[in-house]
Amino acid sequence: MDVQEVWALLLQIPYGQTTTYGALAARLAAKHGTARLSAQAVGGAVGHNPISLIIPCHRVVGASGSLIGYAGGVERKIQLLKLEGTDCIKLFVPKKCELRVEQAQSKGEQKM
Repeated sequence: MDVQEVWALLLQIPYGQTTTYGALAARLAAKHGTARLSAQAVGGAVGHNPISLIIPCHRVVGASGSLIGYAGGVERKIQLLKLEGTDCIKLFVPKKCELRVEQAQSKGEQKM
């Protein structure tokens, strides 16, 4: 798996929609004719994206809908998804990120 293959898949995620790390891994596994690829490996490739606004890594969420894995911070990921009009009703901030979101909100940043 090449990071640029993962980035190419990110470019295919429609504006205002999300996908999961596992779904991206499954697509890559099918492309390579393997049984499966690690969602964590895909997450690593997504995390090495140097131009996250052009290659939209904020559209990738955890399998359960958790808002994880955005280098710009979970609060920025939420803002970008909302800006795109993404239906966020099934998405959530994992417990370990809640404190950071609360701290950002207390500094006057936009609430979820």
